[in-house]
Amino acid sequence: MDLNHTIVWCRDQERSATFFTEVFGRPPAARFGPFLVVEADNGVSLDFHELAGEIASQHYAFLVTEAEFDAVFGRVVARGIPYWADPGRSRAGTINTHDRGRGVYFEDPDGHLLEIITRPYGSGG
Repeated sequence: MDLNHTIVWCRDQERSATFFTEVFGRPPAARFGPFLVVEADNGVSLDFHELAGEIASQHYAFLVTEAEFDAVFGRVVARGIPYWADPGRSRAGTINTHDRGRGVYFEDPDGHLLEIITRPYGSGG
């Protein structure tokens, strides 16, 4: 079984999809019905959909290469986006080195907690 897509609820899909594509270095989102769709490398898409009400914060974790980590993290820092080493946001301004890799958490414009890691948790180390 493979995950095909997930809906990312947001207040402004243009703003949210653009934030994601710019920070993650992805091609621009494509329109599909009411969604703005951003494709990941593994065939999974994030389908940004507007919601007028309250947005429940979700967590989205992305496994990236070392070079991709450097690029994404560099854009996070350049934009002045706060970041943390942990999902509880108690270790601000630092990254983690779990399993001999690197990981960091930061928020998108709607408060979703995004994470990039270079090694899957529990993969050794």
